[in-house]
Amino acid sequence: MKRAAEDREAKRSGLSLLRGVGGGAPIMMTMALALLGACGKNEGGDDAGAAASASATVATAPTTPPPPAMSGVTLAPVSFAPIAKQADPSVVTVNVVVDEVVESWGGRKMRREGKGLGTGFIVDKDGTILTNNHVVAEGGTEASQISVKMSDGRNLPAKVVGRDQPTDIAVIHIDPKGLDLKPLPLGDSDTMDVGDWVVAIGNPFGLEHTVSQGIVSAKGRTKEDVPLDPAGFYDFLQTDASINPGNSGGPLLNLRCEVIGINSAIRANATGVGFAIPINMVKQLLPMLLRDGKVSRSAIGVRIADLRELSDDEKKELNITGDKGAVVETVSGGGPADKAGIKVGDVITAFDGKDVTRGKELQWMASTTGVGKTVTVRVTRAGKPQDVKVTLGVLEPSAPRRVP
Repeated sequence: MKRAAEDREAKRSGLSLLRGVGGGAPIMMTMALALLGACGKNEGGDDAGAAASASATVATAPTTPPPPAMSGVTLAPVSFAPIAKQADPSVVTVNVVVDEVVESWGGRKMRREGKGLGTGFIVDKDGTILTNNHVVAEGGTEASQISVKMSDGRNLPAKVVGRDQPTDIAVIHIDPKGLDLKPLPLGDSDTMDVGDWVVAIGNPFGLEHTVSQGIVSAKGRTKEDVPLDPAGFYDFLQTDASINPGNSGGPLLNLRCEVIGINSAIRANATGVGFAIPINMVKQLLPMLLRDGKVSRSAIGVRIADLRELSDDEKKELNITGDKGAVVETVSGGGPADKAGIKVGDVITAFDGKDVTRGKELQWMASTTGVGKTVTVRVTRAGKPQDVKVTLGVLEPSAPRRVP
């Protein structure tokens, strides 16, 4: 459930009245005139008389009734310094060395060392750190050496515990012995609204512990919006908080100083267009990565498209209305859907008791439910809804691709 009331209360704490709402302009003008009258007098009193005349003019001029004040308006923070101060000790610099095989001029293959850096953040006192997969395994090649630089300047060796290429999530670990680790709390990315304040901390271009601020610019950005691995599972938060190379893997924070996203990508040809993995997606996969070191995905065995992408004629042919659901384009022969009787042209509207609005929702739910689990899938066929039982199979991983 959303903690909307709590979030609104949290956003009010420590905030300044800097918004412009209906009725604010007359108050500001009155205050300005009062200050002028108090501070602008000369010995002859001319300025004071001018101020009084202006005040009288304002009082007698016809006015337009102000619009009603907006409810639920979030106030602008006085300063982001408390958030930065609290979160900074939990943010680390991730340095990696990757052994690369390259071709020389003579056609011979040779090995060379490549170096890179990113950001991570501590999530428990046992030494668990979250970052991006492409920070520790760019192009599918896992780093041969990983070190973590703490906020106090100490460099510690780290190792990969688990990683997932399709979501660009990685978990690394440091030995916590003798360390006073300060984990960052993981928030609820579903409670974030477009326009909410956020703070990013990272190491852009190697400039350690850089803090930037912005808002949530959009939600639900997919691989169609962000040119990354086409086999990936993406549901990005978009932000205008400054994110650059080196920020990858760093936290995106709300005003509670909770992590609501992992900064992951930018639009290279744009300014102020960055993307973060929603932390709720991370929380769902984290137990699997800690336990197994990878994510084993399940599958229905269909190829789908958003119902909203169909033309009116195509919807008429399928005898369906509306835009919610995923239409089946192909069915894998002998796969789970085929065995369950799902057919091309069926519209999937619910999966395991949860409504399906868009295809990306079905893709995520089907892939994370679990291999071998039997679920109820509701389909609409020829205008009539029906439930079918599907035992999920294994989703075969696609070949990894380098993130451009």
